[in-house]
Amino acid sequence: MASLKDVAKLANVSLMTVSRAINEPQRLRPETYQTVMAAVEALGYVSDASARKIRGARSTVNTIGVLALDTMTTPFSVEMTLSIEETARAHGWNSFVVNMFSNDQPGKIVDLLLAHRPDGIIYTTMGLRQVPVPEKLLSIPCVLANCESLTHRLPSYIPNDEEGQYLGVKALLAAGHRKLLCIHLPQELPSTARRRAGLERACREAGVDPDALLHHYLPVGESHHIDAADILMSHLDGQGPTFDAVVCGNDRVAFVAYQVLLARGLRIPEDVAVLGYDNMVGTGELFVPALSTVQLPHYEIGRLSALHLIQGETYQDTMLVDSPYLPRRSILPGARPR
Repeated sequence: MASLKDVAKLANVSLMTVSRAINEPQRLRPETYQTVMAAVEALGYVSDASARKIRGARSTVNTIGVLALDTMTTPFSVEMTLSIEETARAHGWNSFVVNMFSNDQPGKIVDLLLAHRPDGIIYTTMGLRQVPVPEKLLSIPCVLANCESLTHRLPSYIPNDEEGQYLGVKALLAAGHRKLLCIHLPQELPSTARRRAGLERACREAGVDPDALLHHYLPVGESHHIDAADILMSHLDGQGPTFDAVVCGNDRVAFVAYQVLLARGLRIPEDVAVLGYDNMVGTGELFVPALSTVQLPHYEIGRLSALHLIQGETYQDTMLVDSPYLPRRSILPGARPR
């Protein structure tokens, strides 16, 4: 990473002149300012925010910078940044978060992050995503949490969505359910195909043809779970439901399913079992009856990502983090009569 001294050398000026160009450009002649800025651009220099601290005060504490793409806007992923901070503190490190929203200019946000001179970076996203990683982030150790790189081979910690869905559907099948209504997340999401693969594996092990089940994919959008109501209603007729269990793309879909089923006088799980996914923060136990679901391991993803940097790991693989099944009352244990 280029330093202030490197800029001064390339521009053939003093360190004081470079500092003034960055902090007090009005004090320089226009031609001098342009010369310095050309050197800044050529070297990709990022101003050091820590240099504004008291000169001579040198900290030995290492720091993790967290680049959070939409992460802090949802309770589903906030556990990840909490875990990073707790893990860093436990090992004598510091951490800070810079939020980046979808309408931000990535270059400016990355510069803001690097201005604090972190010793390592964790790039996090809301929901599993595949993202382009800015080149500047590669100048120091970088780990991806809950996302995968489209452009570089980098260490990534992501949920094991296939195994999580496999465990949940396996519990449904063990309880005797065979007529599953599957309301999948939008096909465009990376997790969707992986979860369907887990569902199909569980079905084949139980001798059930997964292609004979009822499959629906929700549309893209923040409120896609609302469409689950129409899907459910289309399979409810005067003779009762054409399914005996609902596999929900997430717990919000399960919440909609509960409302539709209960409004039609159907009992959960006696008439229809419901399987969620996410273990939605703060609400999973508020379902009546309590929702059986799969845990998205955000806290563990944050912890492992922080340890990757703290322990100086060098491998560049994608690590699948266990997504455990959480049995509750929306699926009856044991086989039901067929």
